[in-house]
Amino acid sequence: MATLILPAEWFKNWEKSGKQEFVQLCKDLTEKTDHGSQIREIQAALYELCHQVVQGNLKLDLVVGVLGDMMDLRDDMPSVLADVFSILDLETGALEEKNKRDHYTQLVGACLFFVPEAILKERLDPETLESLGLIKQAHQFNQKIVKIKTKLFYKQQKFNLLREENEGYAKLITELGQDLSGNITSHIVLESIKSLIGCFNLDPNRVLDIILEVYESRSDQDDFFLSLIKSYMCEPLTLCHILGFKFKFYQEPNEETPKSLYHIAAALLHHNLIELEDLYIHLMPLDAAIVEEHKNEISEAKQIARKLVMVVLPSDKNEDKEKEKDKEEEKNDKPPDNQKLGLLEALLRIGDWLHAQSIMDQMPSFYATSHKPIALALCQLVHLTVEPLYRRAGVPKGARGCVMHPLRNKRAPQPAENFEDLRRDIFSMLGYLGPHLSHDPILFAKIVRLGKAFMKEYQSDGNSEVRDKMETLLSCFLSVADQVLLPSLSLMECNACMSEELWGLFKLFPYYHRYRLYGQWKNETYSSHPLLVKVKAQTVERAKYIMKRLTKENVKQSGRQIGKLSHSNPTILFDYMLSQIQWYDNLIVPVVDSLKYLTSLNYDVLAYCIIEALANPEKEKMKHDDTTISSWLQSLASLCGAVFRKYPIELAGLLQYVTNQLKAGKSFDLLILKEVVQKMAGIEITDEMTSEQLEAMTGGEQLKAEGGYFGQIRNTKKSSQRLKDALLDHELALPLCLLMAQQRNGVVFLEGGEKHLKLVGHLYDQCHDTLVQFGGFLASNLSTEDYIKRVPSIDILCNQFHTPHDAAFFLSRPMYAHQILSKYDELKKAEKGNRQQQKAHKYVAACEQVMAPVHEAVISLHPARVWDDLRPQFYATFWSLTMYDLAVPQSAYDREVNKLKAQIKAIEENPEIPLNKKKKEKERCTALQEKLQEEEKKQLEHVQRVLHRLKLEKDNWLLAKSTKNETITKFLQLCLFPRCIFSSIDAVYCARFVELVHQQKTPNFCTLLCYDRVFSATIYTVASCTENESHRYGRFLCCMLETVTRWHSDRAIYEKECVNYPGFLTIFRATGFDGGNKADQLDYENFRHVVHKWHYMLTKASVHCLETGDYTHIRNILIVLTKILPCYPKVLNLGQALECRVHKICLEEKDKRPDLYALAMGYSGRLKSQKVHMVPENEFHHKEQPARTTPASQQNGPGSTGKPATSTSKMEEGTSEDGDRGKDKSQGTTKPVNKANSAAAKVTTSNGNGALNSTKTVKDRDDKEKSGKEKKEKKEKTPGGISDTKAENRREKQRDERAGKEERMPREGKEKTPKADREKLKSEEKSIKDDKAKAGNGEPMEPSRERDAIKESKSKEKGDRNAMPGSLKSPGSRSESAESERDHKRRKLDSHSSPSHSSSVKDNSIEPKESTSKHHITYNSLSRSKSRERELDKKDSEIIQGRSKEKKEEKDRKERKREHNINDRETSQESKRRKDENGTNSSKNSKSTSPSSDSPLSVEKEKSKRKSSSKEKMESVKAERTSSGGKKESRHDKEKKEKRDSSGGKEEKKQYPYM
Repeated sequence: MATLILPAEWFKNWEKSGKQEFVQLCKDLTEKTDHGSQIREIQAALYELCHQVVQGNLKLDLVVGVLGDMMDLRDDMPSVLADVFSILDLETGALEEKNKRDHYTQLVGACLFFVPEAILKERLDPETLESLGLIKQAHQFNQKIVKIKTKLFYKQQKFNLLREENEGYAKLITELGQDLSGNITSHIVLESIKSLIGCFNLDPNRVLDIILEVYESRSDQDDFFLSLIKSYMCEPLTLCHILGFKFKFYQEPNEETPKSLYHIAAALLHHNLIELEDLYIHLMPLDAAIVEEHKNEISEAKQIARKLVMVVLPSDKNEDKEKEKDKEEEKNDKPPDNQKLGLLEALLRIGDWLHAQSIMDQMPSFYATSHKPIALALCQLVHLTVEPLYRRAGVPKGARGCVMHPLRNKRAPQPAENFEDLRRDIFSMLGYLGPHLSHDPILFAKIVRLGKAFMKEYQSDGNSEVRDKMETLLSCFLSVADQVLLPSLSLMECNACMSEELWGLFKLFPYYHRYRLYGQWKNETYSSHPLLVKVKAQTVERAKYIMKRLTKENVKQSGRQIGKLSHSNPTILFDYMLSQIQWYDNLIVPVVDSLKYLTSLNYDVLAYCIIEALANPEKEKMKHDDTTISSWLQSLASLCGAVFRKYPIELAGLLQYVTNQLKAGKSFDLLILKEVVQKMAGIEITDEMTSEQLEAMTGGEQLKAEGGYFGQIRNTKKSSQRLKDALLDHELALPLCLLMAQQRNGVVFLEGGEKHLKLVGHLYDQCHDTLVQFGGFLASNLSTEDYIKRVPSIDILCNQFHTPHDAAFFLSRPMYAHQILSKYDELKKAEKGNRQQQKAHKYVAACEQVMAPVHEAVISLHPARVWDDLRPQFYATFWSLTMYDLAVPQSAYDREVNKLKAQIKAIEENPEIPLNKKKKEKERCTALQEKLQEEEKKQLEHVQRVLHRLKLEKDNWLLAKSTKNETITKFLQLCLFPRCIFSSIDAVYCARFVELVHQQKTPNFCTLLCYDRVFSATIYTVASCTENESHRYGRFLCCMLETVTRWHSDRAIYEKECVNYPGFLTIFRATGFDGGNKADQLDYENFRHVVHKWHYMLTKASVHCLETGDYTHIRNILIVLTKILPCYPKVLNLGQALECRVHKICLEEKDKRPDLYALAMGYSGRLKSQKVHMVPENEFHHKEQPARTTPASQQNGPGSTGKPATSTSKMEEGTSEDGDRGKDKSQGTTKPVNKANSAAAKVTTSNGNGALNSTKTVKDRDDKEKSGKEKKEKKEKTPGGISDTKAENRREKQRDERAGKEERMPREGKEKTPKADREKLKSEEKSIKDDKAKAGNGEPMEPSRERDAIKESKSKEKGDRNAMPGSLKSPGSRSESAESERDHKRRKLDSHSSPSHSSSVKDNSIEPKESTSKHHITYNSLSRSKSRERELDKKDSEIIQGRSKEKKEEKDRKERKREHNINDRETSQESKRRKDENGTNSSKNSKSTSPSSDSPLSVEKEKSKRKSSSKEKMESVKAERTSSGGKKESRHDKEKKEKRDSSGGKEEKKQYPYM
C-alpha cells in the first residue's frame, strides 16, 4: 500500500520538528487537484505513522493527537483512516508478536472518539471488533452478515405481475421507438423511462433488456442508445449478463445469431460499457474446441495432399468414397455459429481494432481470417487506414481510383499520413491477414504500390538520421512481402496482373532479399495453413499432368497451361519441372520454349529455383564411378544457358553463386558459367574445331562469328549486353577471372584429393576452358575504358593475386592491344601523315610507349638468370601477340564472302520468298559481306604494321650470354610449352611464332634445335597433359610438322626458306651470321635425314605411351596422334609399327576401358586410310646420297645437354642408315630361324597369314649368308655405346619390323617368282641385282638405279677427300686409332640397331622396358659357322674388288678383314657361352618385348636380307676409304669420344648431320 516513504529523522525528532513536518505534508497533499493520487498519498502517510506506533517507535498519545487534528482536513478523513486500520488489522493479525497486536488495538481504541463505529464495523475483522468491545460476539455478527447478504443479493423480489401494467411497457417501447431526428436526446428519454418505471412499477432489468432489444432493431442509432445505456446503468456486469443470456439463446444447433446482436455487443465493447473478458465467457465455442478444429483442418489438408501424390488402387478408391460420404453427412448437421468470430467481424466493421486483435490473439494463427467475412472486414479496415497515404504516394499516374469514406468512429485506428504511420496499426493488421489478403486484390495492389513508393524514397534519401527509420520500415515491408504478399499470391488464381505488380516492388530489392523471400515462400509458407497445403498438392498434380504431355509439337498449348499455373505458385511448379529435367535432359528444349508465357516475377523465381537445385547438398555432383560430372548437373547447366539467353532474367544471383563456389574451392559449378557464356555471348570453347574454323578464329570479330563456331551466332547482342551489365554492376568480372585462374591449380592440389584422375583432369579442363571463354567474352564486349579500369598490371596479377603467368597474360593481352591502338590513333591525329612508312613508325612508337612498362613489370616474374638468355622485350612480345597480329586468314575471308554471295544468289532464285523479305535478306548479306571485306583490309594493315615492328625488334630479342641450348630451353619452358596448351588458337600461334622468328632471321635463334627439342620431348609433355590440353598439344605438333613437311617436300622451298638462314646453322661462330659460308649450313638431303629422325622419335614416344598401360598416357597419345595424322606418319614402317600397337590397344581395352577403345578404333581407321599416302623409307630420305661431312659436335648444339646429337659425317649418314636397315631386318628374321629352323615354316602370323612356303632350305642358306655379311658390315661400321644400349636399339628396330609385317605380307605373292629365279641361278651377281630390284615396295629397279648405286659408292671417296677442314672424319677411323680391338669389336656389334636405321636416341623412359632382349641380340648375331663366314667374306671381297678402281683401298680392306676374322672367332666363342648360360629364355623374352618378335618370317624379310647384303658390300668399300683418314682425327672427334666414354655407354649418338 505504501507508495510514500517518510524520512526516518521525522520520527526520531517527532516532538521537535517531525510532528510539524508531517502535519504540513498532509496539508499539502489535501490541496492537490488530482483526487485519486491525493487519497493514495494521504493513505500512505497515515499508514507510515500508524505503522511506527505498532512497531513501538512512537508513543500512542503523541500520535492520537495528531490524527485527531487531521480529521478536520477532509470530510472523508475518518473513512481514509479506517482503510489504514483495515490494512494494519490484516498485517498484525498474521504476526506472532502479541505486543504489536496490542499496540494496534490500543491505537484503534484511542481513535474511537473521532472515527465512527459504523465505519469500523464495515472495515475491521469481527474478532478485532470484539476485542475493541464494539460487538458482543464475533460468531453472531458473522451469521447476521450472511443473512443480510443473502437477502440483498440472492433473494428475488416477488413482483406482483398484476401490479405491472402492460401499458407501461407499451409506453416504454413507444418512447424508445420514436423519431430521434429532432431535438430528442438520451437525457430526455431517460427521464421518461424513469417516470414509466415508477408509474407502472416496471422491472429495471427488464427495462434494460427492452432497451437492448430496441437498440438491436435500430442499430444505426449508435450514439443515442449508447449514451442512454451509459446513463441508465451503473453496473457493467448486469449488462454483460443480459447480453450473455441473449447469446446463450442462439447456441442451439441450427440457430443463427443475428448480426444486430453482434453489432450492439461490439458497440458496447468499443465504448467500454462492458469488458471483453466478461462477455467472452458467454460466447461459444470454447477456445479448446477452436484449436482442435484447426488441427483437424491441417491434418485433413495433409491427408488430401498425400492422396494426390500417392498412387491409389481401385479398391482404395471405393473406401475413400464411402468415407467422404460419411463426412458429408456429418457436415449436414450444421453446428452452431461461431459467436466469437461473429463478434470479431462486428468489431472490425465498426473499427474497434484493439478488441478485435485481443480476440484473434486467443485463436490459432490465421484461423480467424481464414473465414472470408472476417478477412474482408479487416481488409476494409486496412483500406480506410491507408487511404490518405495511398492517395498521396501510391496512386500511379493516370489512375483515378475510387474514393473511400472514412469511418465516423473517432475511436477507430487513425489514418496513415506518411510511411512512419504504417508501423502504428497497418503492418500488424496485414500480419493478421496473412495469405487471406488474396480475398481483396485491390488492397493487395495498394500495399504493393505503397511499397514501391517507399523503396523510391529509401533509395533516394541519404540522410543518416532518417536512414535508421527507413531501415526499420524496409524490414517491415520485407516481412509483409514474406508473410502476406507472396502467400496471398499463392491463393489467387491465375492473376498475372498481381504477379507483375508485385515484381514492380520486388525488382527494387537486391537479389539476395528476393531470394530469401522466395526461399521462405517455397520451403516454409506452404506448411503454415491448410489452404496452402491443399494448393501445393493441387499444383504438383497439375504440373505432373502438364509435364507428362509436354512435347515439341504442343509447346504452345502446354506453355499456356504452365503460364497460368505459374502466376500463383511458381516455386512449386518450377521445383517439379527442374526435378524432371534433371532426370530427362530431352525435356530441356520444349520446357525452355514453353516458358514464354511467364511473368517477370516468375522468371526471377525460376532463377532462384535453379540456383537452389544446383546448391542442393543432398545431390552428388559426381557419378557413382567418381570419374565424370553427374548428368543432373549437366542438364541444369544446359537449361541455365538456354533460359538465361532467351528470357530477360537477372543474372546476378547465378553469377554470385558460381563466385561463392569458387571461393569455397569448388569448381563443379563452372559448368554453369560455361554454358551461360556460350549461349548468351555465342562464344564456344571446343578443341574439336575444324581447320577452317580455326583459321576463321584468327580473324576479326565478324569472321569469328560467321565462320569460327559450329552454330550460327545470331541475336546475341542483347543477351551478351545483359551478361556484361550484370558482371559490371555487381563487380564480378575480374573476381571471376582471378578465381578461375587460381582454381586451375586448386583443382589438382586442393580439390583433387581422393578423386579419380580422370575427373580431376576433366575439372581442370572445365576450369581452364571457362576461363578462356569468359576472358574472351570480356575482351570482346567490354569497352576499352571498362577493361583497362578493371584489369590490373601484369606484375600485380602474378605477384599479388598469384595468377599463373599464362592466364595473367591472357587477361592482359586485350588491354595491351587496346592501349596500343589508342596511342597509335593519338599519334596519327597529332601528326597528320598519310604515308605508309610514317604510319608504321608511329605504330612502333605507340608499341614502345605502351609496352615499356610491361617490359619492366615482367622482370619480376622470373629469376634474374632467365634474362641472361631472353630479353624481357622478347618475352613480352611473345605473350602479348596473337594470331590476329601475325597473319591474315585470306582464304577464310574469301570462303565466307563466297558463302554470302551464294546465299544472295539462292535468295534471288527462290520464288517462294516474298519480295520484302528478299530485300531484307539481301541487304543483310550484303552488309555482312562489306563488313568482312572491311575487316580483312583492316587486319591486313595491322599485320603489316606488326611485322614491321617485329623486324625492328628482332635483333634485341635474344642474347648470346649462354649456350644456344640454354636459350632454347628457356624459350620452350617459359614461352612455347605454357602457351601452346592454353587454347587451340594459341597452339597455332606458337607454331607460327617459331616459324616467324626463323623467317625474320633472328640472331642467336637456332630453328633446328628448337624443332628438335619439341619433337624429342613429347613423352613427358603428353603424359602431363589433360584431355583438352592433349588436343591443343597435338594441334601444336601438327602445325610444327606442317612447316617441317613443307620444307621436306621440295628442295626449292627448303633452299628458299631455310638455306642462308641463321636458324639452320650447324656451327655458331662468335662473329655472327654472314650467310655466305655454306659449310655451316645444313643441306637439303641431310635435313631430310633429320626429319626422318624426328618422325622416328615421335614413333618411339608413341609406342612407349601406348605400352605403358596407363589410362592417361594412352588417351593422350591417341589424341595427339589423331591431331597430327595429316603430317605423321609419312614413313611406311613407322606407320605399321603404330598400327600394330593401336590394334593391340583395341583388343585389350574393348571390355576394360570403352573410351580408350573408341579412341583407338577411331585412330586405327583413320590411320589405315592414310596408308596410301605413306612412302617407303628410301623415298622419304635418300639413304645413299653423297654428301660432305658435318661437324659432329657444336659448341651450343643439342649434344651438349645429352639430347639427340650427331657424331658422324653426312657421308656416313646415308649409307650407314641403309646398312642398318638391312641389318635390322635380317636380325628380325634370323632369330626364329636360329632358334628352330625346322619349325619356322609352321608358325602362323597374328593377322591370319599363312606360314612360309617350301623354300625353307634356300632361306636357311641365305640366312647364313646374311649373318656372315652382317658381321662383316659391323666390323666396318662406327662403334657406339655399350651392349645394353645396343640391345635396346635392336629391340626398337624389331618392334618397327613387327609393326610393318602386315604391310609386307600382302606382297609375298609378288616376290615368290624372284626368289625361285634366284634359287635356280645361284650366282652372286644375279642375287645382287635381285636384291636391288626388291628395294622399296618390291618392284624391279631400272638398270640405271644399279649404276647410280655404284657411282655413289665411288663418289663417297671424293666427298671424303673434299671435306671441310673443320669437319669430322669417319667414326670408324676414330675408333681404330683410339680404342682396343676388343672394345672396337663390341661396339661395332652394338651400333646402328634402332628402328630409325641410323638414328637412335637415348630415352630413359623406354630403356628399362627394353633391357630384356640384349642377350637375344648377341645370340642371333654371333651364332654362325666360322668356315661359312670366311667363304662369304671372300665372295664379298671379290665382288667389291671388281667394282673398285683403287688397289690401295682393296689392300687395306683385306687387312681389316683378317683382323675382323680373328675378332669374330672370339665373339663367336663368347656368344656360345652366353647361349649356354641363358638358353632359349632370352630369345623368348626378346620376342615379347620387340616389335617384330611375335611375327614369323616372311618373304619381305628374305628380300631385305639380300638387299642389305649388297649394301653391306658397298659399306665395306666406304669404310676402307674412310679408314685411310683415320690418323687425321679432329679435335671435335676427340671431344665426342671423351663424352661417349664418360657417359658410361648409356647414351647412344645419332648418325644425323646435325641432330
